[in-house]
Amino acid sequence: MTMHSSHPDIIARLKRAHGHLAAVLTMFEQGRSCLDLAQQLHAVESAVGNAKRELIHDHMEHCLVEGGEPTRDTLKELKQLTKYL
Repeated sequence: MTMHSSHPDIIARLKRAHGHLAAVLTMFEQGRSCLDLAQQLHAVESAVGNAKRELIHDHMEHCLVEGGEPTRDTLKELKQLTKYL
């Protein structure tokens, strides 16, 4: 797989999610409140979701659209990607 210009941003998002997840584990060990835990888990979920969305949008733009006229394989791949949105 080639590196796209959006990949550094996606990596940064995933590192943030990793940090949030590590914080959640520590918070569980510390016996923090369910409200605090839910808030941090939401941050993890949001960061991963944003990274996934950026990756899919980037792939659609660079690998599918810039390839020229859509082919049957391109459309098949696009349909497969939509299940991850």
